[in-house]
Amino acid sequence: MTTPLRLRIGEHVEAALNGGAPVVALESTVLTHGLPRPLNLDAGRRLQDVVREAGAVPATIGVLRGQVVVGLSESELAELSEARDADKASLWNLAAVVARGGSAGTTVATTLWAAHGAGIAVFATGGIGGVHDVPFDESADLSALARYPLITVCAGPKSILDASATLERLETAGVPVVGFRSSRLAGFLVSLTDLELPARVDTPAQAAAVLRTQLELGLSSGVVLSNPVSNGMTLEEFGSLRARAEVELAQRGIRGRESTPFLLAELATLSEGATVEVNTRLLEENARLAAQVAAAYARVSPLVGAPS
Repeated sequence: MTTPLRLRIGEHVEAALNGGAPVVALESTVLTHGLPRPLNLDAGRRLQDVVREAGAVPATIGVLRGQVVVGLSESELAELSEARDADKASLWNLAAVVARGGSAGTTVATTLWAAHGAGIAVFATGGIGGVHDVPFDESADLSALARYPLITVCAGPKSILDASATLERLETAGVPVVGFRSSRLAGFLVSLTDLELPARVDTPAQAAAVLRTQLELGLSSGVVLSNPVSNGMTLEEFGSLRARAEVELAQRGIRGRESTPFLLAELATLSEGATVEVNTRLLEENARLAAQVAAAYARVSPLVGAPS
């Protein structure tokens, strides 16, 4: 596998990959669309610190002035966090953003593509995209999870999605969804859904072994590791907030790619910051677990998935 054109790997990430050190990919929409300034930069830095503290090298991925960067430097992290015209780059609009020399935060789909191109095997995010209640509205994250053979550590599908339909789509695409210390699917802001998973693991080493075996079997899809957030919201509490947020969404006529950021912002307002607190906690917990999985994976399979 060769590194794609217009993909620049940061020096610290390249050194780690060449030396067989564990690396964790991080997305950058938290910098551009997830939190208000200056909380966005604080969160981006904190996630990198969590990965380092757990023994791995963080590789925050973003688009800066027409170039996809795997492993933003400190100054680049700050630049992206201050870019008021930053787009949100998924695979369907990435080429257009890069062609016009734009900057953007990367979604799950784009982060998976870039991380795979760089030879990174482990990715940490908050929640994955999936199937919305609106007909035909499905995230590009689903096809990317089926296409790029990384292990994605997440707290399940975002809470505003149809979790059952999302799980069905992943099954159809051949993407293993494995519970971490739980046999039920994580529910993002709600710790657990009532959806049963076909497999679970109880240690980072077991999770790493699933990815290693997936690749050894020649299966091309990635693996989703469902990590329930500690101290999440109750189903009833979140359901009430979601209903109120969706009324506002309908009244304003917002749809498509703007729906998710609007609903998340509205939930934060309605909950007086409670959803942001849970979201911040699950991001850190996923980053920590991903670093542990990356360390275990580097010990047993340092070359699997690496570019040649």
